[in-house]
Amino acid sequence: MRKLCLFIACSLDGYIAGPGENLDFLKIVEKEGEDYGYQAFTSLVDTIIIGRKTYDWVLREIGTEHYDNGEREVYVITRSERAPVGRTRFYSGELETLVSRLKSEKGKNIYCDGGAEVIHELLKSDLIDEMIISIVPILLGDGIKLFKDGRTPQRLQLIKTDTFDTGLVQVHYKRV
Repeated sequence: MRKLCLFIACSLDGYIAGPGENLDFLKIVEKEGEDYGYQAFTSLVDTIIIGRKTYDWVLREIGTEHYDNGEREVYVITRSERAPVGRTRFYSGELETLVSRLKSEKGKNIYCDGGAEVIHELLKSDLIDEMIISIVPILLGDGIKLFKDGRTPQRLQLIKTDTFDTGLVQVHYKRV
């Protein structure tokens, strides 16, 4: 069965973006030739689930080729219907229904690329199988929290921890 995996970075105090959705804090761990396992992770993925705000940010900052490259199916979770763009589908139905269908199909793993609202809904429904969280050595103090309040507790098992000379620590957990 396919797994739904979260691969994301946050500050030490748990923010995936600073005030004003600012992601500049991620630059402090940028290092030429270091992708923190991203390429290896995405080689095991053929489907991406992403929130509309995060999708819009990626299009604005990185460009359409990041998602619309023909390699993976992309489901943008949104409140309003839109026509597909290449292999990108805009999904406004029940997230649990989509994930259950995707997990039952043949294929590689499913990657949740954010944002906080989508992650929260997936966790509330206990749908995330594994989490790879890169902790950036900074305390932001405010912004968008990775984990919102209002969910039931979930036990996790540590699979692996990696440390990097940039100060980044990466933890990999699976759901128990």
